[in-house]
Amino acid sequence: MAKKTCAACDYPLEPASTIEVKIGGKTVEVCCEECATKLKEASAKQKKSA
Repeated sequence: MAKKTCAACDYPLEPASTIEVKIGGKTVEVCCEECATKLKEASAKQKKSA
């Protein structure tokens, strides 16, 4: 089985500490709050420039 990795930094995800973040209508998994924040900020910037 393929290992899942963080959507922001490609760090291997641990099932107990995975955080789900909704970005653009899709749910992605990240390894920590820092990565969750980075994805949310990047998504917000992308929406502003569109």
